[in-house]
Amino acid sequence: MRILHTADWHIGQRLHERQRTDEHKAFLDWLLDTIQEHQVELLLVSGDIFDTALPSSGSTNLYYRFLYRLFNETDAYTVITAGNHDSARHLEAPREFLKMGKIYVVGLVAEPAGCVFPFPPDNPRVMVAAVPYLYETELPHVSYETEIEKSERYRERFKALYADCVAAMPVGLPKILMGHLFVQGGKISDSERNVQIGGATAVHASDFPEDVSYVALGHLHRPQAINGANYPIRYSGSPVPLRFNETGYRKKVYLLELSDDATLIRDEEIEIPIFKELRTVEGDEVAVLSQAMTGEWSGKYIQVKLKLDAPRVGISDEIRKAFRDRGGDVLSVEVELPETKQGPTIPVEDMKRPEEIFEQFHRANYDGNPPDEILTQTFSELVQIVEEPG
Repeated sequence: MRILHTADWHIGQRLHERQRTDEHKAFLDWLLDTIQEHQVELLLVSGDIFDTALPSSGSTNLYYRFLYRLFNETDAYTVITAGNHDSARHLEAPREFLKMGKIYVVGLVAEPAGCVFPFPPDNPRVMVAAVPYLYETELPHVSYETEIEKSERYRERFKALYADCVAAMPVGLPKILMGHLFVQGGKISDSERNVQIGGATAVHASDFPEDVSYVALGHLHRPQAINGANYPIRYSGSPVPLRFNETGYRKKVYLLELSDDATLIRDEEIEIPIFKELRTVEGDEVAVLSQAMTGEWSGKYIQVKLKLDAPRVGISDEIRKAFRDRGGDVLSVEVELPETKQGPTIPVEDMKRPEEIFEQFHRANYDGNPPDEILTQTFSELVQIVEEPG
């Protein structure tokens, strides 16, 4: 059976308040084409379908349009689990209706039998344990329990749940486990939420049962494999970069083919196209403006890390315009200034007008140079605003 593993779509996610609907639509169109091209029989989506628990109508519409096309234009079965960004109840509300379209959605798990599915249902060739994100708050309360003890109890819950799922599967069929969690050894970026880095809450690779063919994970946004088992344990990662720091590696999905005796006869990475390029530009004012005027920026999102010797009013607007004139869209300008020295001590008897104090401050911090005319005028206007009666 041919299986495609993906996760962490985060439909509805914004990048510095920019809507990314076009990128997510382009990804879902590409995903559908990939399923058709490789004759995929089973699609696995391991959590975080949406970026928020209450997705917009536009995000919801995009999701259901894709599911309709998936049913209408392919023969694939689909398994979707809830992640920590999703509302489990919202996601699985139409589960009985979607099941008629060969789409199985699991948001909540009361017992192992509720997340174990055979595919195809009438003539099983593979078994899937579709385990969604499980919150620590769902654990029964234990008085006087330490955080470490609670974390270990959380880990034991995962071990027991997966063991029970495998025990509920027929012997001899390939077994796939799905999950949305942090496994020890995974590499994170700053765009994941609720990830325990220290490892107290982390599940270990050895916690997964034996006699498994593949573990399809979501939660971490970098595609990667986890060592520690004699079968593949993988995060597919997010299909689009959710932050600028996710541009240093290519996004992927995993295409697998399992024989009826559980042998992995095909194991292929498929790179996802870049639907909107994210670029980071660094340097001083001259270097950044030079890159803006000479580079090709059409259709790109840009993050600027600007090094300045002193604050300068209006520099962010100048940089944004320079890139905009070349078709780029600057989403953020981060200004880095030299470390400031200890501020001056001004005796009370020397305190006169605020403008004079401001000038003293500027000279003390910027090599004796007074503030320029624009900066002085801006400061005076701010003082007037503050001094105006309410």
